[in-house]
Amino acid sequence: MNKFSPLCHVDDLENDCTKGFLENENGQDAIFIVKKNGELYGWKNACPHVQGAPMAWRKDQYLNTQKTHLTCFAHGALFDPTTGLCIQGPCLGKTLEKVELFVSSEGIVSFLDLNNKNKES
Repeated sequence: MNKFSPLCHVDDLENDCTKGFLENENGQDAIFIVKKNGELYGWKNACPHVQGAPMAWRKDQYLNTQKTHLTCFAHGALFDPTTGLCIQGPCLGKTLEKVELFVSSEGIVSFLDLNNKNKES
């Protein structure tokens, strides 16, 4: 059975900001969350232009300077932060891979961890 794995508290996420999680052996976050208009959106940190290319130019920096679009700083691609759709750049029309999020009644933000399978629920 798949399991939701906790990431942070909802109050740890500021509006119009992004935060990365699950740092890998290369020091890159595997996923990130953007908070836009009070809503949370989870995405894998991988530009669809080049398989697995990380998007942030530094820790937690996934938005352009106007904070209107997610940006792949390697390729200059711009993505809608709520849909993941590329609206400009070499991967035009492609989308980021969505990460399913869940916010508990206590405000704990978790993601559906497809790699963490438990036999017990």
